[in-house]
Amino acid sequence: MFAVEVRDHIMIAHSLPADVFGPAQGMHGATFTVDAAFFTEDIDAHGLVVDIGLATDALAETLAPLRYQNLDEIAAFKGKFTTTEFLCHHIFETMKTRIGAGALKDAGRVKRLRISLHESHIARAWYEAEV
Repeated sequence: MFAVEVRDHIMIAHSLPADVFGPAQGMHGATFTVDAAFFTEDIDAHGLVVDIGLATDALAETLAPLRYQNLDEIAAFKGKFTTTEFLCHHIFETMKTRIGAGALKDAGRVKRLRISLHESHIARAWYEAEV
């Protein structure tokens, strides 16, 4: 498979109210580097997996509702632990919908999508599946 990956970032606040999270139970901030990898079986007639500009725009638009937000105050996240893994899946589903709506023009070519969130230089998580 071929792939193109684009990158952005978000700054959020949240708490993880369960003993398993230790000091992260309290309100804290996080800056995540977010990568979106788009996989196709082949490159198109122009030698592309996807248009990098469109992919970058789609990722930015997907992340916009999360930027500078307290995730504890987002109604859709009520009662959820907004872990890095949870956010990977949320961003994946939002991006999958955006791809299906034509954000990348030729949506049918993208077969897989991987969303990675880097918490720091030593820890990251991702969610990957077919679209």
